[in-house]
Amino acid sequence: MKHGDPLLIAWQTTISRKGDDAAIFGSSGRIARSFRDIESHSHAFEARMDELLPGAVMAVQIGNHEDWPAVFIACLRKQLLVLPLDESVGEQQRDAALEICRASAVMSALPGGNSPEIIRLGAAETKADWGENVPSLLKLTSGTTAAPRAIRFRSHQLLADCNQICDTMGISGNDLNFGVIPVSHSYGFSNLLTPLIARGVPMVMSRDRTPRAVLADLARTGATVFPGTPVFYQAFCDMGDVPPLPKVRLCISAGAPLSSAVAKSFFEKFRQPIHSFYGASECGGICYDRCGTKFEDGLVGQPIQGVDVELIDPKETASQVRVRGAAVSDGYFPEPDEQKLGNGVFVPDDLLARHDSALKIVGRVSDVINVAGKKVNPAEVEAHLLRFKGVRQAVVFGRPTGAGLRNEEVAACVLAAPDVTETDLLRFCRTTLSGWQVPKRIFVMETIPTNERGKISRRELARQFSERHDSSPLRTLAS
Repeated sequence: MKHGDPLLIAWQTTISRKGDDAAIFGSSGRIARSFRDIESHSHAFEARMDELLPGAVMAVQIGNHEDWPAVFIACLRKQLLVLPLDESVGEQQRDAALEICRASAVMSALPGGNSPEIIRLGAAETKADWGENVPSLLKLTSGTTAAPRAIRFRSHQLLADCNQICDTMGISGNDLNFGVIPVSHSYGFSNLLTPLIARGVPMVMSRDRTPRAVLADLARTGATVFPGTPVFYQAFCDMGDVPPLPKVRLCISAGAPLSSAVAKSFFEKFRQPIHSFYGASECGGICYDRCGTKFEDGLVGQPIQGVDVELIDPKETASQVRVRGAAVSDGYFPEPDEQKLGNGVFVPDDLLARHDSALKIVGRVSDVINVAGKKVNPAEVEAHLLRFKGVRQAVVFGRPTGAGLRNEEVAACVLAAPDVTETDLLRFCRTTLSGWQVPKRIFVMETIPTNERGKISRRELARQFSERHDSSPLRTLAS
């Protein structure tokens, strides 16, 4: 056993308290694993890892498999570094991650296989020198060049994040988490896996991400906590003939901004508030909206317990923040960036503003549009467009003008009522906004495309709606 590993110590406490209790349920409500079953499976996996030496990197790509806790515990005992990989990651990105993180093996869930298999890779040419702070987990992320890089976490940081989340949200061993978000993502790892290990919070393991199936399984299993993403809540609001959810007491939204319209619609339909949760792979949870009924776009609430959030430019209307806390990671690998992450401090790219006693996200540093040297915050233009009657959603982005490397013009995509036109919206913007803030084009849409996590990419919209679209119909259905 890894000497003094805090997650393993917490796991032993969980076993002693809840050994024969159900730990993992299938989406049908069937018990898939007890806590003691997880312990037994972890020893079996440990035996299969005999050839791997301490310090080796084990990539884990098994989806939401019921053996995730056992695999992670086995790796902790063998002092292996775990690198979670999403099932949907492309082969090229997967191979790049394995090479950059110097993985020695991959744990893979083979089609039709009951138990994940270990696939040995060629030994890494050089072993990483971690110094005194040897990580337990490497979270995969993208750098500024879009090349994958890893974030280094030790067990005490993962445990701190788990405790801060559970204490802030009031999640206990009496709850039942519903696990449809990927465990391989930072959100799923911190809200599903570590609470099971360290706090004995059981969970449902769900592989069916179809919104109607998720609702049916939530009702069938009696889950009490639903960590979701905005795309799920939007789909739930659009459904008819929905089942009652009498056992669900806590709905959480993270991974992308939750619109006030969706939050309000969900509350009216299910009589449950959605609590926005703001975090980052580099530091875990940052802020949490404890109320859930303010229905304000971008609102993320107050810092979670044990986390300090400092506005870097408090005199500005929007500012980056410094996040300090016990869950902040040790840094990036292989190339550190100590100005952004290091020495217990993380500086996200998000721009935040005060909203009463809470904080709200109003944009990102990379979103700022350079219009002939003047800086335009997309959130300010979006807020103005949303004041126009009939506009339900607005996304503002910059697109290159061809008149210089960094010179851009403002453009927007909006969802609006059928009688709203681009001419109406441009006239409305010109009445109040400064000249450089007024969009050159406003594309009135039927849908605005999102990725699998429900996020809207301004960069992708800038590519799709480049100048060649200027002669296209105004009311467009995005593909």
